[in-house]
Amino acid sequence: MPVDQIRYDLLTQDALRNVIRTVLTEVAIRGLPGDHHFYITFDTRIDGVRLPARLKASYPLEMTIVLQHRFWDLEVGEDDFEVGLEFNGILEHLHIPFRAVKAFIDPSVQFGLQFAVDRVEEAQGTRADGTETAKPAVEPLPAPEPARAIAAPDEPGPAQEEGSAEVVRLDRFRKK
Repeated sequence: MPVDQIRYDLLTQDALRNVIRTVLTEVAIRGLPGDHHFYITFDTRIDGVRLPARLKASYPLEMTIVLQHRFWDLEVGEDDFEVGLEFNGILEHLHIPFRAVKAFIDPSVQFGLQFAVDRVEEAQGTRADGTETAKPAVEPLPAPEPARAIAAPDEPGPAQEEGSAEVVRLDRFRKK
């Protein structure tokens, strides 16, 4: 099998993360249009994710946030975004790198993206696959699955587990 030296898988994920960046930038400027709202799932272990200790303790692996009616101070950067959300009556501020995002779903139009996230154990000097490294890996090992479109559920809930989303063709969402 030929080796992909161009790394189309990584280029595709970067391009699709740019979709999230563009959408969130528009929302930060103009607010949410119509019935649009977002479920954003991210890996809480990725370097650069900042969230309060009580949330980190409750969500040690991943967390899903909802940007719909009650969110504040959405700021979008080149590589990350920040947002204020309320958790049990307490306003909290989250900082999320785009590379930590595992899923982005807009149920109002049944649009979704799912990403493979490669986590490097930088503090321990090891990669996610257990091999030692002197510095963080430049490219993930093994290669991540390419980003893919997923069908957005009507109402995501706790019963949904990673990998349970239905893979669909993007043509399904186009108006005919």
